[in-house]
Amino acid sequence: MTPVQPRRSSERKRVLGGVLAACGGTAMVLSLLVYMNQQAGGPDDNDGQSGSQITVEKKEKPPPKQPAKPPKPPKQQPNRAPAPPSVDLSSVLSGMDFGLPGFDAEDLSALNDSLLGDGKDVVMTDDLVDVAPRPTLQTPMVYPPRAKAQGITGYVMLSLLISPTGQVEKVKVLEAEPAGIFEETAAAGVQGWKFEPASYKGEAVRVWAKQRVRFDLS
Repeated sequence: MTPVQPRRSSERKRVLGGVLAACGGTAMVLSLLVYMNQQAGGPDDNDGQSGSQITVEKKEKPPPKQPAKPPKPPKQQPNRAPAPPSVDLSSVLSGMDFGLPGFDAEDLSALNDSLLGDGKDVVMTDDLVDVAPRPTLQTPMVYPPRAKAQGITGYVMLSLLISPTGQVEKVKVLEAEPAGIFEETAAAGVQGWKFEPASYKGEAVRVWAKQRVRFDLS
């Protein structure tokens, strides 16, 4: 028969060796874990404190903007009253025959807004006069003999002051072409003219009116 005792002793040694090897491996694993935990600790700062350092930069404030100066208001021009338009009486006188060859009267216009004559009569403006003066009688004029003989033609611009009764109170020569030829004839000729006076609110008023008298031989 084969002896059994030595075989059992050999098996015990192997089991004991395996247990010791397992214990040694476990101890090594534990030692490795402890070492790794120590190495995983946070790094120390120079002062023993941890954290990030934040630097705050102070921005300089820009200088305040100067408020824009408001533009200077434009200089106001003095209000000037527009010249009153004149009443056109050319339609009243146009086409009338004075019985003189080459004579043509036209452009009798209306009303001025100034104090005229001796300063006591105020001339009405066209927007105030209801009815403009209308000629009812125009005496013929004699062509100046010297101008007629020399074949001279021209015109005279007159200003007539027509009274509330329709008579020509004053005559002023405003312009003449040529000068010194027809002025006296034209001024004397209109003195005998008669007008239906201008009226305002049913009352006759005194007005100045411009009248151009032409002297033409054609």
